[in-house]
Amino acid sequence: MIHYFATVARGLELIAAQELESLGAREVRPDFTGVHFVGDYALMYRVNLWARTIFRVLVTLHEFPCSNADVLYREVQKIPWEQYLKPHHTLAVNSTGGNRQLNHTHFTALQVKNAIIDQQRDQFGQRSSIDTQQPDILVNTHIHQERCVLSLDSSGTSLHRRGYRPAMGLAPLKETLAAALLDLADWEPSKPFLDPFCGSGTIPLEASLKALNIAPGLFRNHFGFESWPDFDKHLWQQLLREAKNSQISELKAPIVGSDRDPDILEQARLNAQQCEVAEQVRFKQTELSQLEVPAEEGIIICNPPYGERLGNTQELGDLYKLLGDVLKQRFKGWTAFVLTGNKELAKRVGLKASRRFPVYNGSIPCTLLKYELY
Repeated sequence: MIHYFATVARGLELIAAQELESLGAREVRPDFTGVHFVGDYALMYRVNLWARTIFRVLVTLHEFPCSNADVLYREVQKIPWEQYLKPHHTLAVNSTGGNRQLNHTHFTALQVKNAIIDQQRDQFGQRSSIDTQQPDILVNTHIHQERCVLSLDSSGTSLHRRGYRPAMGLAPLKETLAAALLDLADWEPSKPFLDPFCGSGTIPLEASLKALNIAPGLFRNHFGFESWPDFDKHLWQQLLREAKNSQISELKAPIVGSDRDPDILEQARLNAQQCEVAEQVRFKQTELSQLEVPAEEGIIICNPPYGERLGNTQELGDLYKLLGDVLKQRFKGWTAFVLTGNKELAKRVGLKASRRFPVYNGSIPCTLLKYELY
């Protein structure tokens, strides 16, 4: 069994742990901004292909006490790197965390890189080139207090970059967070879904991918593990075939996104085409005051502007009040979830939240507010 660590956004560790268990991971253990788990290579491929809420899948190579740069260099040299990369492979080293002696991530990454290429020179008389953009092998170094964990990054670019979204709005939500909001809201594909501030469509699109059982990794053109010496192309092709064959052709309930801005809705429609759900998800240009109920009951999830990047606070206060009024008057029988990073604005909704979920939108601490509308 191989030990893995999935990196996730702060606050979403438990959601990601549940998702990993559903994909077959074992010994699942949430940690700060990540989840430990074990499994075979097929699981690593499957998680990269199917996971909706995680950023990266790291394969643990070596964990050791590490107090300074000399110890780091020595320990990195103990690893038989020829198993993981040959001199013709390109290499990059990413470093996070630190301690008193190793307090600069760039220096730490340099030490690791030097230890690897020095070993290659001794063994082969040649070394890997460095490619920071799209390396064949991406080594991850994480230092916390006096311990260091060295891993291989099996994902390459972050998994939130699904590959279907060339068009983004002004304040785009990461796809991983959108997927996690659907989980926090206990949304099921049998329930009608509405996002009245859909922007470039991230939440409705993630809802449609989930409802149609479309693996988010199908839209990416490359994963890190595809460049590894032991890449099992036959197994990977089999998993891709299974994913394509398990797709559902039609939604069980409507998924609707609306926004007042026609240009941004064009972006949403373009993104829907890219992920092949344009015939399924509906995007409508609507002022919030004109919002219509698409079904007798359902789930609303929205991410209205909260002053970090868009709009000004006075105007936004009026918008939140209008949102509360529209929900109260027209959406009886529905459950609404509003993501906001501004407590004062949240008060203007004028409804009592039945639950509050703390989450982070990037570095912004936010709250997902649940309103049961009677």
